Amino acid sequence: MIDKTMTRRQFNKLLTAGVIVSAEGLLNSSLVATSFAKTSDIPALGSYSATSLIKAIKNKKTSATELLKYFIDRHKRLDPIINAVVTTDFEGALKRAQKADEALSRGETWGPLHGLPMTIKDNIEVAGMLTTYGFSYFKNYRPTKNADVVQSLLDAGAIIFGKTNLPALGKDTQSFNDVFGQTNNPWDIEKTPGGSSGGSAAALAAGLTGLEIGNDIGGSIRLPTHFCGVYGHKPSYNIVSMHGGKKPWKKKHSNYPADIDLAVKGPLARSAEDLKLAMDVIVAPPYYQRKAIKIKLPDSRKSKLKEFRVGLWIDDSLYPPDNDVGNCLQKMVTELTKTGVNLKNEKPDIDLKQCHWLRGDLETATTSHFPPSGNYEWAMSQVKTLKEDDHSGTARWVRAMTGTHRDWNKLNEERAIMRQKWEDYFQDFDVLLCPVARIAAHDHDHTKLASRTIQFDNETLNYWDVVGPWNSLSLVSYLPSTVAPIGFTPSGLPVGVQIIGPYLEDYTSIQFAKLLERMNGSYKPPKGFEF
Repeated sequence: MIDKTMTRRQFNKLLTAGVIVSAEGLLNSSLVATSFAKTSDIPALGSYSATSLIKAIKNKKTSATELLKYFIDRHKRLDPIINAVVTTDFEGALKRAQKADEALSRGETWGPLHGLPMTIKDNIEVAGMLTTYGFSYFKNYRPTKNADVVQSLLDAGAIIFGKTNLPALGKDTQSFNDVFGQTNNPWDIEKTPGGSSGGSAAALAAGLTGLEIGNDIGGSIRLPTHFCGVYGHKPSYNIVSMHGGKKPWKKKHSNYPADIDLAVKGPLARSAEDLKLAMDVIVAPPYYQRKAIKIKLPDSRKSKLKEFRVGLWIDDSLYPPDNDVGNCLQKMVTELTKTGVNLKNEKPDIDLKQCHWLRGDLETATTSHFPPSGNYEWAMSQVKTLKEDDHSGTARWVRAMTGTHRDWNKLNEERAIMRQKWEDYFQDFDVLLCPVARIAAHDHDHTKLASRTIQFDNETLNYWDVVGPWNSLSLVSYLPSTVAPIGFTPSGLPVGVQIIGPYLEDYTSIQFAKLLERMNGSYKPPKGFEF
């Protein structure tokens, strides 16, 4: 039996000597019986991909119940350090896990996620499970109906045992709120894991869950995966249902809720392969449309690195990455060059600043009716006082919040032009590589987002201009975007790259992430979370 107290160096020494097999091999070896005691002894089981865990369950190398107990144990030991999984239903999950094992013993399989323990971002409705949106007004809200994406996961055999933390109403790029407090980054607890899917990314990085689903309207999947060194995918717009249970701020439930511009739900994982696994399950229209509509995404354009035509946009005169992030990106380019991949420093005919501003205007417009309603009233009181040449962040927000339908049509036309430019670009390229953000994870900062600043290369800059511009590129134009970890800063913080693909060709950007993963190696957990 493997001693759980052995150090990483001792484990690697035994691994090299052949005394024990690799982590991947452990799940497929005779060393692992179907008792929880032995399963819990496997080093770094929490760093395995969801794909590997499901395979182990279906091959009866472990069981859904044993695996869930393993995550429960890790939650009790490790979650207090980072506060990522803030709501749990272990009792209900254990009952479902036992049923999954019983079904498998009869030769029945529920689906591609059979028996996989996983968590869900707090603002995605799971029937009967606390769903607070990180906002104290909803601290006791329990929906009676699953969000469509949750139902798809359950239909595929997943076991949802908890909810992960986020900022209040998802409106920040860090994860803290008055209901559950602050979530810490497992790589450095003094740093933020990002937001708004910060609890999701932190839980994955710490090995507290098998798979996660978050949402993204301002980089909320991509920024946390970059900060936490895991994988994330922002799907093409409107291919994963955003419909869910009754929103607590609505007086009446509607089976036909209004779709939200820009916003998407998507997977976070410890492996690019898991992103494909999850997308195969969750890509679908709202349930009320499934009687007539199906969505089938095309396969990846290419399968091997050498086949890909890769565009590079890893720097920008207005929004350059800092030295640490820039060096990681350049190192990735050097390594890719060695593989013979077709790389070219060429970007689409799009201005990053214009896109950054357009995303802010569109996001404000599409959420202008969201609570609290006082935001709109305040903006209406300010709009007539603005000077024509005032293009500050506050002025742009006020104009977008109070804009007419004609104003929105102008924004949408500007977006349509950008979409055509991307379509033209992808006639010559398969993917574009660019930064996720200009910096790696930063210190916690609970000041108001609208007035928040940050030090960047000895300058005090507007916070959103540092973390926001690059993730606007794919968001505005409805494009798929995959984040893959590519290295670490000198201080040991993860750095990711953003892989933007053609519209509706999500599997092309995910495939490229899989090839990067093979080049860089599989996920390794942060110090202190190995066992």
